[in-house]
Amino acid sequence: MRREGLWHAAASVLVLSPDGASVYVHRRTATKDVYPGRYDCWTGGVVAAGEDPGAAAVRELAEELDVRGVAPQPLFRLAFEEGSVRYHAFCYRTSWDGPVRHQPEEIAEGGWMGLAELRERLADPAWPFVPDGRRLVEEWFARGG
Repeated sequence: MRREGLWHAAASVLVLSPDGASVYVHRRTATKDVYPGRYDCWTGGVVAAGEDPGAAAVRELAEELDVRGVAPQPLFRLAFEEGSVRYHAFCYRTSWDGPVRHQPEEIAEGGWMGLAELRERLADPAWPFVPDGRRLVEEWFARGG
């Protein structure tokens, strides 16, 4: 899809601490096909043909972070387009205070970051953060997140 610039749907989940003061931020592996080695605060991926975006959100949380037994809450939808990355994002949020286990093919490292620190880092254009994740979190902040 990305290689050919095809539009598709993706589920993106913001994982927050139970008090809502921190978000789980991770660094993508150097082998990812898009935005390798950059940071992101959204977990997610492509919605399969015929799959409900909410089911995709649950599946991606389990695959990437081993977060299970949660019901992500819908936030908003947003179209993102930059170069050959073109998709409709179905954005969700969930709270989690349990263990996180990274899918080694996708996530190199991660940890909790306060929202104030995330805003501060995002203000630095040199911070290697994925462009789509930046756009989505800025939209979430603009909506009162």
